[in-house]
Amino acid sequence: MQTEHVHRLGDAAEMDTLESESVELIVTSPPYPMISLWDDLFSARDPAVGKALASGDVDAAFEAMHAQLDAVWDEVVRVLAPGGVVCVNVGDATRSVDGEFRQFPNHARVISALRERGLRSLPDILWRKPTNRLTKFMGSGTLPPSAYVTLEHEYVLVFRKGGPRKFEAGDDRRYESAFFWEERNEWFSDLWTLTGTDQTLAAPSDRRERSGAFPLELPLRLVRMYSVYGDTVLDPFTGTGTTTVAAMLSGRSSVGYELDATVLDAFDSRIEGLPRESRQRVRERLARHESFVAEGGVEATHRAVNYEFPVVTKQERRLRLYAVTSVEHVDRTETERRYVAAHEPVAADD
Repeated sequence: MQTEHVHRLGDAAEMDTLESESVELIVTSPPYPMISLWDDLFSARDPAVGKALASGDVDAAFEAMHAQLDAVWDEVVRVLAPGGVVCVNVGDATRSVDGEFRQFPNHARVISALRERGLRSLPDILWRKPTNRLTKFMGSGTLPPSAYVTLEHEYVLVFRKGGPRKFEAGDDRRYESAFFWEERNEWFSDLWTLTGTDQTLAAPSDRRERSGAFPLELPLRLVRMYSVYGDTVLDPFTGTGTTTVAAMLSGRSSVGYELDATVLDAFDSRIEGLPRESRQRVRERLARHESFVAEGGVEATHRAVNYEFPVVTKQERRLRLYAVTSVEHVDRTETERRYVAAHEPVAADD
């Protein structure tokens, strides 16, 4: 099996090179409006943002920032296939304005924007990333009533375009893409506790830090939950390419858009050693399942066709796990980088 992966240097509000209804899944995390890290980015794209911030009109700034994201959501809806799923990781923002502490509900604004564009909301996920820092409490410390709770969660908002996707009865790709019963029970909880990640990118002439990136486990789960082998996954805010790596590891193709060439140039370092990491991850996944069965908490009465172990449900019987065997950088232009990943099925004793 081969998958193709494309990174494009460009604005996701203008994804003209991507055909309508051509991607099955979108997994992304946009810049968060009203987080100071992104003020300059939003202001550079629309001077009205900077003017509103400078004048203290934070509500106007909030809306102007989201208007920029709205242009991307227009394209997201256009390129998403019927029955396709959108997963948006977004956090709310807090900041002090003229000495007054305020919260800005980014997740609610994104929900409204995507629902207005015809997508249907599905149950969302709270991603908890707790911190033990002593300085995390805001306000007056131990004195009531002016302290504020600490935001230790973000949202993974989930939407679908129309009804569920249609598959032919017994579709091979769908059944091979099945996950284990115990994985389903963990992944389809509405509360995930995952540690956040700092992104530090090095380039010959530039070094930049972008904090708060989602960990690889987050898009890995989402890709496996909401797509099948061979699907195309889009990330309109590619950043350091975590969604691309998740797609590679999961046997899906991908497309990503990013405004910063430095970030795209740094991606090659992320896929060094990926075949070795992929095979190790598959081994660990198989070992976890065999341990689960050995513990005997749930009766596993069905046998996997491609493996020598039992599974809990009929739907798992044709499950097949693939590992990346190679990733080749096949083309590079000023505005585009292309990769091809090769995959092969992994046996239980491999």
